[in-house]
Amino acid sequence: MKFIKMHGIGNDYIFVNCFEEQVREPEKLAIALSNRHFGVGGDGLILIKPTGSHADAKMEIYNADGSRAQMCGNGIRCVAWYVFYYKKLERDNVYIEADDSTVKSIYLKRNGYNVETITVNMGRPRLKSIEVPIIISGKEAVIGEIVKFRDAEFKITCVNMGNPHCVIFVNDFESDSPEKYGSLIENSIEIFPERVNAEFVRVVTRKYCRMRVWERGSGVTLACGTGACAVVVAGVLNGLLDREVTVELDGGILTIKWDEETGEVLMTGDVKKVFVGEI
Repeated sequence: MKFIKMHGIGNDYIFVNCFEEQVREPEKLAIALSNRHFGVGGDGLILIKPTGSHADAKMEIYNADGSRAQMCGNGIRCVAWYVFYYKKLERDNVYIEADDSTVKSIYLKRNGYNVETITVNMGRPRLKSIEVPIIISGKEAVIGEIVKFRDAEFKITCVNMGNPHCVIFVNDFESDSPEKYGSLIENSIEIFPERVNAEFVRVVTRKYCRMRVWERGSGVTLACGTGACAVVVAGVLNGLLDREVTVELDGGILTIKWDEETGEVLMTGDVKKVFVGEI
């Protein structure tokens, strides 16, 4: 089986072209390949598959622990980049079907076949508690609410950007870090029945913030695209950020815009191929 490893600002995945390859037991394969000591190493496995819709391809995402993910912002940029070259497309837009059957429109800023940046329309954020989902009595949406997690207490804002996010604004990463509290928050299933991604954010200016992330099913990662989108939405809702923000993650920079007119979130970043291989 052939594969390609790619990353979006350090959020690295193993990708398999299922137009040509067959993958049996992808959950087990994701666990084996994602291992950074005994496998290829990555934050998970993404299958690039044919689709019956008008999209160019469908993506199927498996976290490093074998669990499914509904969306990956950095991953979908990589899929669009790959499909553009694989199908030898001559247009600037690529259409990728996500796991929830929504089709994402992706714009490639390019010079001929040299793709410079990729912008994904991530759609509208979902804020209702039932949509995240989060269980807090009497709260239709969770925006700047103080919630207790066993022996820790945080002011949180919850956003679904295709997968669930719990955003926490902090003063520094020494006191409040994903290494210290990420697993606790992710696995508080009495609050987050489907588990959750946790973002820890330090606001630098209204147009610039620093973010670190604990991803559901993968732990601390260098970046999370949907998380960066959720952070900007949460920042706007809490009066901390403007609608267009540069988000600095451990692996690099994303530009996020929450369009006031359409309500849609646009994410812009690049893609890097690491290597190709065969197992």
